[in-house]
Amino acid sequence: MKGPRVTVQTKPTAGTNPTPHEELARQLLGIGAVKRGLAGHLPPDCPPGAAAVLTVLDRHGEMRLSRLAEFMAVDISVTSRHVTHVADRGWIARETDPGDGRCRILRLTPAGRALLTELGARYTAAVERALHDWSAQDIDVLNTLLARLRSSF
Repeated sequence: MKGPRVTVQTKPTAGTNPTPHEELARQLLGIGAVKRGLAGHLPPDCPPGAAAVLTVLDRHGEMRLSRLAEFMAVDISVTSRHVTHVADRGWIARETDPGDGRCRILRLTPAGRALLTELGARYTAAVERALHDWSAQDIDVLNTLLARLRSSF
C-alpha cells in the first residue's frame, strides 16, 4: 500500500501572497540547486558522499561507522560504501577499536586533511564567483541567518 502523495509547491500560485514561512520553505527547496552547483567543483574521484565522510570526521573526530552514519543521516550500507571509497584512496584509516576488536575506528589521514583543504579552497572560490556582486554586508547577514537557521534544527 502506497502512502499519500505529497506535492511540494516550488513557486507561489499566481495571485497569492505566501506567508513568510511558506516562502522560506520554498527558498530552502532551492538550496538543493546550490549544493548541486558546489558538488560540480569536486574532483572527479571525490563524489559528494566521500566529501561528506571527510567533513564529518574532520568536524567531529574519529568514530565508528555507525556513528558516522548517524551524523550523515543515511543508511549504514550507504555510509559503508562511502567509507570504502575514501579508505581505498588513503583519505581515512580504518583501525581496530581497542575497546571492541570487531569494530573499526575511522580516522582522517594527512592525505584526507590535504584533500579537505583543497575542497575548501574550491568551494570558497565557487562561492566568491557566484556572489561576486554581493556586498560584504549582505554576505555577513546571510552567514548570520544561515547559522541561526541551522541552530534551530
